[in-house]
Amino acid sequence: MSKKVNFIFLAILVTVSALSATSYPELTSEIDKGDTAWMLVSCAFVLLMTPGLSFFYGGMMNKKNVISTMLQSFVALGVISVLWVVIGFSLAFGDSLGGIIGNPFTYLNFKNVGIEPNPNFSSTIPFLLYALFQLKFAIITPALITGSFAGRIRFRSYILFMVLFSLFIYSPLAHMTWHPDGLFRKWGVLDFAGGTVVHMSAGFAALAGALFLGKRKIAIENHANVPFVILGTGLLWFGWFGFNAGSALGANGDAVIAFANTNIASATAMITWLFYERMLGRKMSAVGACIGAIVGLVAITPAAGFVNIGQSMLIGFIASIVSNRMIHLKNKSGIDDTLDVFPSHGIGGVVGMILTGVFASEVGLIYGETTTFFYHIIALVITAIFTFGGSYLLFKLVDILLKLRVREDQEERGLDLSQHGEQIE
Repeated sequence: MSKKVNFIFLAILVTVSALSATSYPELTSEIDKGDTAWMLVSCAFVLLMTPGLSFFYGGMMNKKNVISTMLQSFVALGVISVLWVVIGFSLAFGDSLGGIIGNPFTYLNFKNVGIEPNPNFSSTIPFLLYALFQLKFAIITPALITGSFAGRIRFRSYILFMVLFSLFIYSPLAHMTWHPDGLFRKWGVLDFAGGTVVHMSAGFAALAGALFLGKRKIAIENHANVPFVILGTGLLWFGWFGFNAGSALGANGDAVIAFANTNIASATAMITWLFYERMLGRKMSAVGACIGAIVGLVAITPAAGFVNIGQSMLIGFIASIVSNRMIHLKNKSGIDDTLDVFPSHGIGGVVGMILTGVFASEVGLIYGETTTFFYHIIALVITAIFTFGGSYLLFKLVDILLKLRVREDQEERGLDLSQHGEQIE
């Protein structure tokens, strides 16, 4: 019966959305063709990051859980795309309700989201394009969380959690940080491309998930496919140029600065990770190089358009060492964050946001200003408490409605077979 109810609900949702959607009138305002072209490309770049993440995570799992792990990332492309059109975008960018969340009726079913620019968000590109660009960020954020509980969560339960997380955690954070009337935005908090909204929220939600679900029965002894990890890293690095440089919202100088900083921070973090591991007497592994590169990308995200090349190198260097140490501390603690989402994305985001407050052009600590740094620390604390506590409550709620963890025999068989009836040879 529940399967029929789920299908009927989806059919009604799609039908109502189709009937209530507004048509697009002819464009009357002038748009910048260069900005629009760059933002279309950036949208495609950022979308590619989610399949890249699926390869990155899938390659690190054991062979019994590769497909399930990859699908947990990939399915977000479908679920969040529909949710974003129906209500997600309105909650994140609708008329502000106290600076915390958007009015759900402002852009319900993409009402009033057309090809005319909206000067509140970007005056040179169609508002629909802005909404689609923001969609790609909303897609990858819950996908990032999956690395913490890979190999032990029921697929239907994960989809329900993803929906609730996007509505009640991601959307308020996006509103507070990026909406002109958002709480953090009014404080002067700088988050160029998602250090708080994407990486800290995913990292702390991942920690909540790892703690709630507990340890796996079978630890990963060998990665299923290291070339998948390398491929995933390459796709993520490539897509991150759209993630960061695209957040300039135009083909302009800020985009060039963000592009350059993105590349050099990741490169610095990767080689720092390799040589730091060697200094500690460990092998210079391919997986380590990939994790280091990702940590650099995470850390530079909030600062990408606000710092110079030298500062971006330092951010990558510091984040690489801090995240490396956090992974080893996490392993000693017994917390089973399967693919180290919290040490990589959560801590990487924290380091990036703190250092943005230190180095941000004209308003950072090194320029003698303290206000921005102070509000960054306040925003970090609020974000950590909100995302960890809120996500933990959502995990509990989902567990009541649909049991979260798979049975022990299903975990031993692997989620590829027990959840999807598929396996790799």
